Amino acid sequence: MQLTTYINDLLYRYECVIIPGFGALLTQYQSAQIDPETQTFSPPGKTLSFNRQLQTNDGLLANYVASIEKCSYETSLQKIRNFTGKLSFQLSEKEVVSLKNIGEFHLNEENSVQFIPSSKQNFSTASFGMASFVSPKVNREVYKEEVRALEEKTPVFISPERRASGSYLKYAAIAIVAISIAGFSGMKLYEGSVQKHNFAEKQKANTIVENQIQEATFVIENPLPTLNLTFSKHTGKYHIIAGAFRVEENAQKKMNQLQEKGFSARIIGVNRYGLHQVAYSSYENRIDALKNLRTIKNSQNQDAWLLVQEIDQ
Repeated sequence: MQLTTYINDLLYRYECVIIPGFGALLTQYQSAQIDPETQTFSPPGKTLSFNRQLQTNDGLLANYVASIEKCSYETSLQKIRNFTGKLSFQLSEKEVVSLKNIGEFHLNEENSVQFIPSSKQNFSTASFGMASFVSPKVNREVYKEEVRALEEKTPVFISPERRASGSYLKYAAIAIVAISIAGFSGMKLYEGSVQKHNFAEKQKANTIVENQIQEATFVIENPLPTLNLTFSKHTGKYHIIAGAFRVEENAQKKMNQLQEKGFSARIIGVNRYGLHQVAYSSYENRIDALKNLRTIKNSQNQDAWLLVQEIDQ
């Protein structure tokens, strides 16, 4: 059956492959195992199980068949229906249905589908090429007996020269350990003195630099010319009002817009209604204020009006 090959391909890539109208094949990771009785080592892989309840088409198998066989989706669905219909018919006839490298299906006494997965296939790509193997059992008692026999047959003889050389090596090892401890202690003392010396020298250098900075005199040979700025002072109790705003940010925005147009705009405060008032400009003379108000009404804002109020600068 060609569809069996397609199902095998998908089981390597997905954990659940639904055969519409029949059931779903599920894979689950399984670590490596050792059978202590048979001394069989099995590599890690995926165990295969079957769920009869998952029969709703999810499109995975149908789309894969359509892409491989270059046919339409409906055609691939029809091929799957024919495949599952044949499986169901064989099971109803009490036959054992075998899918290559997947497993066997059969009906039990209660007419429920039973699945026995194939033990020859491992759907884990990480374990590709690995196979189970049987290791011969190691008889540790035999090896113990052989070692004991060798020890009994081999006489142990230590010559005076070897005994003397052993004593010499023992004292030499003690001397090396003592020298190492002394050298390590001396190194620690040396490192401590070096750190103290470096800290003292650093303190001296910092003091010298601070004194030089305090005594330093900076002379600018080509100073920049003096820049004189003249700012117009907002005075007067006659104010041409452009608007009043509940939110201060809106008042600020309006003031910026008027300043871009060339007006000496400013926010002159909050009135008794809690509104931020924005003025085009302020004037000392009432006649000048009225003239400019007329000009602003004709060219800028018909709703502009004149406020007469002393403002604390």
